[in-house]
Amino acid sequence: MEQQKKNFKIVSAKNTRVILPNIFTLVGVCIGLSSIKFAFDGKFEISILAIIVAAIIDGLDGRIARLIKGTSKVGKELDSLTDVISFGVAPAFIMYFWKLNELGRVGWLICLIYVICVALRLARFNVNSSVEPSWRDNFFEGIPSPAGGVLVLMPLIFSFSEFQLINLNYDLVVPLFFIVISILLISKIPTYSLKKIVVPRRMTIFLLLLIVLYFGLLLIYSFNTMLLSGLVYLSIIPISTVHYYNTMKKFKTQFDDNEEHEDIL
Repeated sequence: MEQQKKNFKIVSAKNTRVILPNIFTLVGVCIGLSSIKFAFDGKFEISILAIIVAAIIDGLDGRIARLIKGTSKVGKELDSLTDVISFGVAPAFIMYFWKLNELGRVGWLICLIYVICVALRLARFNVNSSVEPSWRDNFFEGIPSPAGGVLVLMPLIFSFSEFQLINLNYDLVVPLFFIVISILLISKIPTYSLKKIVVPRRMTIFLLLLIVLYFGLLLIYSFNTMLLSGLVYLSIIPISTVHYYNTMKKFKTQFDDNEEHEDIL
């Protein structure tokens, strides 16, 4: 009888590790969906913040899963489905309620194209993630969906920032942003992936300081910090592209040299 009591468990340790990151993912999609409600009510500032919080949670759930060894196929598929909602459907609705509705059917068509591009980008990511690990894991093909979800909100973020140095024609800028970001999502332009970044132990304290400083600026100067972050990210894309092709050329040269040595031997 005592032996049976010892063996009885409500959930196993493995199931517990799997449940935790999935809870984070589901909380993130709830926040992403709530951003649509805020936008519908005209609370666009809160809707932007909701998307940012959803993006932060999206970046954490995968790392938590790998840290506690709680990765699963269900979690992988769930993460992709929630990304379509939080960074595809939600930003499209926010911008539609703000400006794109003024363009009528064209505005709705632009929203549909963007959401489809997010779905296609995530489908391609799921297929490519099953490939064997290599140096290419340090790069994404196209921009990731969370980045795309934030970038399409840039005109709205600009309207709330303090950098009102120029008057933008939002009827032109908003559709243009949607089209450019949609192309970047499904393109094969290499962009940096920070999932496998390795930080030396001696640099950890400085990294933590920078993270605290960044989130402090995000809390105090929310929209200004978001706008500058988006511009910095866009400016890094050409750098990541050059870095990718230089690295590919280096590895290709090493591979060719190894083949020559094998032929000689």
